Amino acid sequence: MNKKSFFPGPASIPEDCDVVFVADMFASDYEGGAELTTEALIEASPFNVFKVHSKDVSMSLLQSGHQKHWVFGNFTGVNPELYPSIVANMSYSILEYDFKFCKYRSIEKHQHAESQECDCDNQVQGKLVSTFYYGARSLWWMSEQQRDRYFERFPFLKEKNNVVLSSVFGQNFWVSLKQLREKYSNSERSGWVVLGSPSWIKGADDAIQWCEENNKEYKTLWGVPYLQLLEELAQAEGFVYLPRGGDTCPRMVIEAKLLGCELHLNDNVMHKNEIWFETNDPFDTEAYLYGAMERFWSGIKADMEWRPTISGYTTVMNADSQGYPWQRCIESLLGFCDEVVVVDGGSSDGTWETLLEWSEKESRLVAHQELRDWDHPRFAVFDGLQKAKARELCTSDFCWQQDADEYVRPGDYKKIKQLATSFPTQTDIVSLPVVEFWGSEEKVRLDVNPWKWRLSKNNPNITHGIPAFLRKQDENGDMYSALGTDGCDYIYSDSGEPVPHASFYPEEAHKLRLAALQGDENALNTYTQWFQRNVDMLPAVLHYSWLDLSRKIKTYKGYWQKHWESLYNIQQEDTAENNMFFQRPWSEVSDQDIDDLAIRLANETGGHVFHSPIDWSRPTPHLNIRLTPPNE
Repeated sequence: MNKKSFFPGPASIPEDCDVVFVADMFASDYEGGAELTTEALIEASPFNVFKVHSKDVSMSLLQSGHQKHWVFGNFTGVNPELYPSIVANMSYSILEYDFKFCKYRSIEKHQHAESQECDCDNQVQGKLVSTFYYGARSLWWMSEQQRDRYFERFPFLKEKNNVVLSSVFGQNFWVSLKQLREKYSNSERSGWVVLGSPSWIKGADDAIQWCEENNKEYKTLWGVPYLQLLEELAQAEGFVYLPRGGDTCPRMVIEAKLLGCELHLNDNVMHKNEIWFETNDPFDTEAYLYGAMERFWSGIKADMEWRPTISGYTTVMNADSQGYPWQRCIESLLGFCDEVVVVDGGSSDGTWETLLEWSEKESRLVAHQELRDWDHPRFAVFDGLQKAKARELCTSDFCWQQDADEYVRPGDYKKIKQLATSFPTQTDIVSLPVVEFWGSEEKVRLDVNPWKWRLSKNNPNITHGIPAFLRKQDENGDMYSALGTDGCDYIYSDSGEPVPHASFYPEEAHKLRLAALQGDENALNTYTQWFQRNVDMLPAVLHYSWLDLSRKIKTYKGYWQKHWESLYNIQQEDTAENNMFFQRPWSEVSDQDIDDLAIRLANETGGHVFHSPIDWSRPTPHLNIRLTPPNE
């Protein structure tokens, strides 16, 4: 494919292109300043570029080119309803030529037309445009004043990668410049040039008036071929340009300067006081302008190659003696994370020593011990604090949370990295599928939520703990929780409010799952197919908590009952009514009883939430999910 792009058909983006360039018009449509800059950039591209008229951008076209990098120049023809999809799914940059947040694309023209100051930044137009800009990898401006006007109205854009590019001139221009200088080097210059544009913003009448008031002989140029325009400037004494509103980086002003014209400009020429233009040394101006193409494409290359970093984090406490597959968990995190933070709560079974030795060999593994009083009546609250501490130690762009009994298959490592690269800009956390085994890897639980919060922006205001509206205090002033949390929710640290998340789990799927739990075979089949597609498409986590049922029930007997009592400030006596596993006191339950129950649960049921006794006559259905081998 030729690096000089061509107009696309309406169907799709070609596989062999690297960059998609969107504009209302290109130089072949109209030789305006923006179009000539766009063309100069495309001609200089080291990548295969595909041109798309903005009016032709559609959802299907975006989908066909979602793995390409897009550059949006003048894009007023793009349907604004597509902005959210572009922001959420595309890698793109914006080359801003004017002020698209304003419906007139000029705040001065807005005031002239409506006799009131522009307030488009607070209207739908401005909010849509600013959101679109915030989702871009980089923002390219024509002048410092133009950029600053945006910053005044949308301060959050300062967070982005902002570059002042100025107008761009292609190789043909530099050849013409050299030829014209040589051709007229000994000629006497005469007369002034006025840009005769009919546009109000260009101020042609004001320029003519200035020439007449100052007894300047002048020529008004409009609609002449580009090379003829340059030839006129090469012979003129001067160029007068008095736009009535901010003109971001008028190309003709630069051309006139480079061709030796005296200039008369007003302050609406927004680049006129920039160092590269204000200098009297033409070499400085030319060097700056000539380097623009390389600056742009180096920046776009960096955008295309940008890969965010990921910190994985987990917590452990006597994980060896509890039989957690914690080392497998960390190995999987090291498979896709730039950094893995593990916080140990004070293990006494060798877990901490193993972790510490491992971290000395693996530079990406950060081992930290955070000691707690695990005999405290509210010790269960510390689980959330341990996760909060682990997250606090993360230094990457994104954070991935994983429990010590969870594992990610190597085949999903690339998916996680891709998700971080195209992370939705308008959300802080994404939830992803959880494959929770029951008794064996042949059975996947249907009776629990199929999602869990996973990948999140490393926003320092995000932490773990009990949501503010569920927090209670006991008679000693210690915090506990009302029912509705496990104490480890994602919350905002400043408000205690839960952090909203983007999910793959729609209401329709939830209804199917509930119907399947009630015995609807069609619903079970449809839900299974839906969940299988998501496990195949999205990075999924394998959860081994209930794989070894005997181990899990024994931890209930020895630990989890105390944990829930601590978290919710409840007291449950060891009675038959309070033991949903056996309907007899735990003191009467032997390890053999637990082993026997575990075998029966694995064979006869597909899962159970032990808030109520097991109904053996109606065993919980399970899912049959096809998984790639753990190492693939």
